[in-house]
Amino acid sequence: MGLSAQKITDRVYWVGAIDWAIRDFHGYSTEHGSTYNAYLILADKVTLIDTVKGPFKDEMIARIASVVDPGNIDYIISNHSEKDHSGALPSVIAQVKPEKVFASVMGAKALKDHFHFDYEIVALKDGDILSLGNVNLKFLETRMLHWPDSMITYLIEERLLFSQDGFGMHLATSERFADEIDQTLLRQQGAKYYANILMPYSTLVLKLLERIKQLNIPIEIIAPDHGPIWRKGIGQILSWYQEWAEQNPRRKVVIVFDTMWQSTDIMARAIADGVMREGVEVKVMRLRANDRSDVMTEVLDSAGILVGSPTLNNGIFPTVADMLAYMKGLKPKNKIGAAFGSYGWSGEAVHLITDELRAMGVELPVEPLKVKFVPDEAMVNSCGQLGAQIARLIKESSRQ
Repeated sequence: MGLSAQKITDRVYWVGAIDWAIRDFHGYSTEHGSTYNAYLILADKVTLIDTVKGPFKDEMIARIASVVDPGNIDYIISNHSEKDHSGALPSVIAQVKPEKVFASVMGAKALKDHFHFDYEIVALKDGDILSLGNVNLKFLETRMLHWPDSMITYLIEERLLFSQDGFGMHLATSERFADEIDQTLLRQQGAKYYANILMPYSTLVLKLLERIKQLNIPIEIIAPDHGPIWRKGIGQILSWYQEWAEQNPRRKVVIVFDTMWQSTDIMARAIADGVMREGVEVKVMRLRANDRSDVMTEVLDSAGILVGSPTLNNGIFPTVADMLAYMKGLKPKNKIGAAFGSYGWSGEAVHLITDELRAMGVELPVEPLKVKFVPDEAMVNSCGQLGAQIARLIKESSRQ
């Protein structure tokens, strides 16, 4: 195919694939595409770290072939069994016939369940060290970051961490290194990845960051399974993860809603105006104009979340119900909020939203607002007051 590997160090090459076209990753919008990163270590035992999504197998093999005969691969390490990293594994095993394939204890079981093959997967335990002859790999289990089988691999002599789904992002670029890419784009896409993939596991992220400190592992390169490789500014991505995992909110409110005949839209705009009058940042996100994963990116560092819906068939409008189910699974912390919306003759949506927010652990310090049909001037003013009240509470909390 005429494709080339990209050199990371004298021993390590990127041999992954670029998915320029993907726009949805199991319900998360990937407007910038993605990469499936695999890495080749040219050691005494030639080792492949992860594979790629199944349809991209030939691209990966072509990159490997640009530096070494794929048949010379001795070992394959599977850090994570999800098919964007393991989809090509069975056919790669059949083609290169490695001596051994390694995974975590849970990973060995997961690969069997995924592919139902008879090939033996050698299970690695937390802290194990594998010699490749002239260099050594150390393995750390990272269960539930973000699957039970997850682990990370550390190439000791290169001070290089193959970080699996940690410290990555969905971002297809011609550049392989983070220091070659606009920092604003990196932070935005890194935050989006964290908010939609890793946020439910924030406690475990903090424990991993602390463990890395305690083990005193020197890291000069972080090579994730998605997005660019970090060879400079390692402290930056680690500090971002510390910030996101702590979920300490800024003075910011997200207003997420949908509308049928614009009444809930009028309410959302009036609430936003009240927030702005208090000098607090606000994002107004109608769901038929904003993907739920983009909403969660904004929710990640927000202090307030206000959810609005008209009542439809005695329930919540479908896009809002979808958003609430998605957000509930991601478990945002340290938020205050309220529900609002319009109705024609029953008005259950606001109460149902309130119940959902309460079940998520969102603090509800103000009464919800609902209006029959179209808000009049008094109701518009009440919406502005609700927004201002939420903003004042956020300012007071941030001073403490």
